[in-house]
Amino acid sequence: MEQHLDSHAEALHLLRTREKNFSLPQPFYKDPAFYQLDLEHIWYKNWIFAGVSCDIPKPGDYFTLAIGEYPLIVSRAKDGSIHAFHNTCRHRGSRICSKHRGNAPKLVCPYHQWTYEHDGKLLFAGQMGPDFDVSKYALKQAHCRTVGGYVFVCVADEAPDFEAFRATVEPYMLPHELEGAKVAHTSTLIEKANWKLVIENNRECYHCAGSHPELLRTISEFDATDDPRINPVFRQRIIDKAAQWDAQGLPNKAVYADNHRYRVVRLPLAHGESMTMDGKPAVKRLLGHLSDADLGSVRLLSLPNSWNHLQGDHALAFRVLPLGPETTMVTTFWLVHKDAVEDVDYDVANLAKVWEATNDQDRILAEENQVGIDSPAYEPGPYGTDIEFGVLNFIGWYTDALESELAGPQPSLKPVAA
Repeated sequence: MEQHLDSHAEALHLLRTREKNFSLPQPFYKDPAFYQLDLEHIWYKNWIFAGVSCDIPKPGDYFTLAIGEYPLIVSRAKDGSIHAFHNTCRHRGSRICSKHRGNAPKLVCPYHQWTYEHDGKLLFAGQMGPDFDVSKYALKQAHCRTVGGYVFVCVADEAPDFEAFRATVEPYMLPHELEGAKVAHTSTLIEKANWKLVIENNRECYHCAGSHPELLRTISEFDATDDPRINPVFRQRIIDKAAQWDAQGLPNKAVYADNHRYRVVRLPLAHGESMTMDGKPAVKRLLGHLSDADLGSVRLLSLPNSWNHLQGDHALAFRVLPLGPETTMVTTFWLVHKDAVEDVDYDVANLAKVWEATNDQDRILAEENQVGIDSPAYEPGPYGTDIEFGVLNFIGWYTDALESELAGPQPSLKPVAA
């Protein structure tokens, strides 16, 4: 506890004295005690993107994930509802589901076969005696919400409000009908970098020209109409497409949470209709009931762990999960219409090529960033206020959230009996 309080006081001091618009002091990117503070005050107290609901389309389907020290099961019950449970048996704590995903009529602990329904109820616990009350030992639930085909979980005792986020992003997501999609491809990278470096890298395109030749075949480094660096032709395309989408009733204007925890906008691609090498749609069958492939991408950010691109023909969902002070898991889901047929309506290699390349390029960038930060010579450097505004928004949200938590009431040390 004393070491925890020391790191708490040090982190609070560094947050209050750091130079604004500069990267964070070194401990925030590598110190195990600071990483623990991140888990306790950021990851365990916010809504976390867990996965996509179409990954568990049938009753009995489940997938697992871990948020820090909390292993979870996300499953679909008989009535179609989705629940999140702590993946620990109420008997003696064994992990119940060891596979990443699967389907099971019931959730059965492999240790002593305690058996649970997919709504968490304990159904069977053998040889526990006549007075044992199964109703008292349901699986412990985590908070779980769905929006537009995405599943979010929160392990806090009391979850923060979800409805403001839902009301903001749902109108942008619903036209793509992701609940009626399927996962065509998934990739997972283990990056040797702190989770904040992974998010920082995603929040700017300052590095794109030097690192992402595949991605820049369809997107622009600059996408704000008032940015003097933007290509005039693309500026006019943004204006024209916004007018077209307004007429179609498709929300497109950028909306930010007041604290920048989330953002959503629909923007056209600079070239082509889809994030592919030739800009052509990767999937013949468009998502939902869409009839126009040229819908740009709904760019949805949800901190601390997800960014997304919802296009006319397919959607991309990215999930970031921390594994340690300098280790992060990044999972990408490629979603297509549930009736699209592989090798007929789409080719996985073509569908995934741009972002498979981009993800690996970003992995290298984040890992090299971590190596440099680990040097005793590292000191925080300035962000570019124009080109790195997204990083500034992320760091602003993170530092404000963490400082607010650390400045609040804290547990005191209890005297130890002599």
